[in-house]
Amino acid sequence: MGKRILVQRMGRGTSTFRSPSHLRVAAVRYPPLTDKLIRGVVAELVHDPGRWVPLARIVLEDGREFFNVAVEGLKVGQVIEIGPGARVAPGNIVPLRDIPEGTQICNIEIRPGDGGKIARAGGTYAIVTGKTSTHAIVTLPSGKQKFIPLDARATIGVVAGGGRLEKPLLKAGNSYHKWKAKAKKWPRVRGIAMNAVDHPHGGGSHQRESKPTTVSRNAPPGRKVGHIAAKRTGRKKGAH
Repeated sequence: MGKRILVQRMGRGTSTFRSPSHLRVAAVRYPPLTDKLIRGVVAELVHDPGRWVPLARIVLEDGREFFNVAVEGLKVGQVIEIGPGARVAPGNIVPLRDIPEGTQICNIEIRPGDGGKIARAGGTYAIVTGKTSTHAIVTLPSGKQKFIPLDARATIGVVAGGGRLEKPLLKAGNSYHKWKAKAKKWPRVRGIAMNAVDHPHGGGSHQRESKPTTVSRNAPPGRKVGHIAAKRTGRKKGAH
């Protein structure tokens, strides 16, 4: 018997794989939907470990507060407008109905009132490319176009922290601290680099799987590695 493979250890949910949620500042979520304009002030910009995006703590005029992803150019003391009639300016939270085509937006709701779901990573943004009578056509960071209800809200601007990937890590120690704040095992050894006793892909004179890597959805945890329940493998016939 070899040691338990990585997917088995992940399934046990030990502290190695548990999310360090105690480090998180707060959830990023818009206040509940309202049919009137609300104003707030950016009280502070805070660092949220593991998120890789700075957060803005916004205090509303009625005393409530919430956290939103900070956009480029946002500053402490800036007045934020939320809801119908809000100006199309960086940091304001505006319904898609009131956002002109071609505007860069982020933290977009998929359904009105869900608090924001799309384009929340550092440096990302989506673009309003068209509108129908009921939906806005939004081009996502991936290039895909999505139809989103006009009453869904979005933040005007580009998410801050966009240059993070441009700086090289240079050494393994930096990568260690990078992943320490995430619920991710690092370093992660490849199965083909292991011995046969330690992994289904291990062993052999060369580093190769040596067998098909598609496995059944019902395979036991010790075998469920590779392409799990793959519908197909290889090139499609007739593809050029």
